[in-house]
Amino acid sequence: MLAAAIAAVLVLAACSDSGASDELRESAVDNYASVVHEAYSISLASAEAMDEAIDAFLAAPSAASLEAAKRSWLTARDDYGPTEVFRFYGGPIDNEDSGPEGLINAWPLDEAYIDYVEGAPDSGIVNMSDEFPTIDADLLVELNEKDGEANISTGWHAIEFLLWGQDLSLDGPGSRSFEDYTTAANADRRGLYLATASDLLLVHLGQMVDAWAPGAENYRADFVALDSNEALGMIMTGMGELSRGELAGERMNVAYEARSQEDEHSCFADNTTADIIGNAAGIEMVYLGKVGSVSGTSIYDLVAAEDQELADRLRDEIAASIGKAGDIPVPFDQHLVEGVPDSDPGRMSIFDTILSLEEQADTIVASAELLGVSVNLS
Repeated sequence: MLAAAIAAVLVLAACSDSGASDELRESAVDNYASVVHEAYSISLASAEAMDEAIDAFLAAPSAASLEAAKRSWLTARDDYGPTEVFRFYGGPIDNEDSGPEGLINAWPLDEAYIDYVEGAPDSGIVNMSDEFPTIDADLLVELNEKDGEANISTGWHAIEFLLWGQDLSLDGPGSRSFEDYTTAANADRRGLYLATASDLLLVHLGQMVDAWAPGAENYRADFVALDSNEALGMIMTGMGELSRGELAGERMNVAYEARSQEDEHSCFADNTTADIIGNAAGIEMVYLGKVGSVSGTSIYDLVAAEDQELADRLRDEIAASIGKAGDIPVPFDQHLVEGVPDSDPGRMSIFDTILSLEEQADTIVASAELLGVSVNLS
């Protein structure tokens, strides 16, 4: 009887140290779906507040109402940034047939193309109203990325340019006057463009909220029904690809190496540093499995069930990358000027953040391998 009791204790001990069980994995996938829905819901709510501020500005254009619209864009942009971690695995935002990512956050943006659509006097288009009788949502969607990836007519950065205008200063953002919406040429058309682009952003963000809503026949239902390891591979691919290929690479290193203001993310509003922080925070949001009122089983919990030291290391690396991003002096474009040496503190802070993001991407891959899931990083 004693031998049997000892054997039972040993079995229980083995069961309690069995690593990331199927149940724990399924719980993490379910919680991830809740995190995605909550994060998109937060983003949509602040975009709706931005839309109201834009409508108020257009109803009574003034320096003060334009400034209020700009502040609302900055707030909404901060809420959108973390959601970028839900990309890169063929989810509803990136679906090649119907995903609206290119209509939401495409960049870099050719200022001359926006001028062309809004009919600015220096755009080279003399009879703008003859070519495009009116601006509406269908027209903006049709023109987005037409004849070139920089021909952006919708989303965050089109709205950004319409609010700030071109940034010609090293010390601050663009300085568009509210008079562009009152007495300037094509003021009415420009106002219609801004209102339509803002409304269209709400449509596309709403699609993401609906795709991840609980209790519906939608992408979320299909996602949580996947084999948990397949779903975890997608989740961790999103984390790793944003860390290395997208954020460290496309969004930071390209501008850093080329010293190109046009290649920084939110160049008109000088919001690029905040964009980087928001993207990095999104990786932490997914790893820890919590945002807003949502909290539950996380990727951290799964990794910790297998290797506590590795789980803590990745947690600390992610926190470090957020901290390093926060150390990049604003505005970002002052570090892209020709002649500024790589030893300059601003450029060093960008480079340190890039290295930190690349390091954590390697740890994300190691964590995925530990869990026995496959990730695909560029």
